[in-house]
Amino acid sequence: MEYKKRIIDSILKSHMEAIGATLIVGPKGCGKTTTAKQFAKTVIEFQRESERDNLLAFANNTPEVLLDNPKPILFDEWQDAPKIWGAIRTACDDNPEENGSFLLTGSTSKSVNVSHTGTLRISTLEMYPMSLYETGESNGTISLMSLFDGSDYNGCVSNMTRDDIIFSICRGGWPKCILNKTQESKLLISKILFKQIYEKDISSVDNIKRNPEWARKILISYSRNICTLADTKVIYEDVKSTVEIGESTFFEYLSALKKLYIIDDVEAWCPSIRSKTAIRSSVKRNFIDPSLAVAALGISPMYFNKDYKTLGFLFESLCIRDLKVYTSKYNGKISYYHDRYGLEADAVLHLEDGRYALIEVKFGEHDIDEGAKHLCEIERLIKEYNKKEKQVPLRLPDLKIVLTGTKYGYKRDDGVFVIPIGCLKD
Repeated sequence: MEYKKRIIDSILKSHMEAIGATLIVGPKGCGKTTTAKQFAKTVIEFQRESERDNLLAFANNTPEVLLDNPKPILFDEWQDAPKIWGAIRTACDDNPEENGSFLLTGSTSKSVNVSHTGTLRISTLEMYPMSLYETGESNGTISLMSLFDGSDYNGCVSNMTRDDIIFSICRGGWPKCILNKTQESKLLISKILFKQIYEKDISSVDNIKRNPEWARKILISYSRNICTLADTKVIYEDVKSTVEIGESTFFEYLSALKKLYIIDDVEAWCPSIRSKTAIRSSVKRNFIDPSLAVAALGISPMYFNKDYKTLGFLFESLCIRDLKVYTSKYNGKISYYHDRYGLEADAVLHLEDGRYALIEVKFGEHDIDEGAKHLCEIERLIKEYNKKEKQVPLRLPDLKIVLTGTKYGYKRDDGVFVIPIGCLKD
């Protein structure tokens, strides 16, 4: 079957050119092993039943034997043979000039204690589910990085309808979905993953037995608060109203969900344009993929004919996921801005060279004006601040963008780019 290219491909190539081994991490089902196989000459799969016993015997007694194969060597489900980690670390020390020799992938639902960190021998690369451009749903007529570089923007037209975007939110960016034939089978994948998380993975991630029902309730409450600034105590009280769970136990469950790469909160951007007490600094609640929230809430695409508000939050989650994927090879960082006066930017995208974009996410066309006004007001406040604080001026935003679920994209007279998510790429 033909491999569907991923944006992480070029990032992985760079890691392999720089260091001896690369560990690919991310949520279960995001395609880590499939991507790694594209770069490997030898694939050793510890979960393959026909070879498992023999491979584990070598890995536990003479792991260096497994390293004597054509390189790069991929060790899939390496956690089943933790001594491989030490053997790879030693091989990297002994052959410092041989970069890109080893790849490691495995289930995030099983943690392993290793005696050495692998610093400067084994790099870690985080992988996300597929963006709309990777699944082929975004036509990719607008390159985010080209906008940063000053390319002309003459507008664009998205091929995605409102229903297409809603379906993509519910289905998620799981590669298995793309292979399935029917809409029902595509939608089922996130439900299966969700059930696996609270029934099995929540306990196996660090070998601590946890209550599946408590985990399910936490995921449901988190989903109800997705892309909001809900305080952790608010979520805890919501969960505690239905199950008897202690506060310390609740936080342990949250920690386990982060280890599984399920929870993917967004940090606050706190510039000096307002007083510290005015700017909200709590995290914005989010999942690695909006489909998990849909599965937790037990809803379907038809549900959004009645609930536009929830659709807005889930659309924002989708956009944040795609922005993280598109900027990953440029080490982009996503945060948000929100103050007690109601001024906000749903996403603030910072590049490592200092450039940044203020981004508002609005599903429908009638909300675009409001989003653009917010972005222009933040820019105005920065200019005002710079007049007063000439010693350490703040950089003005390089881009102001309203991401939408609409058909047409254009540039407004106030300099704000209106871009349908169905047109965006890296």
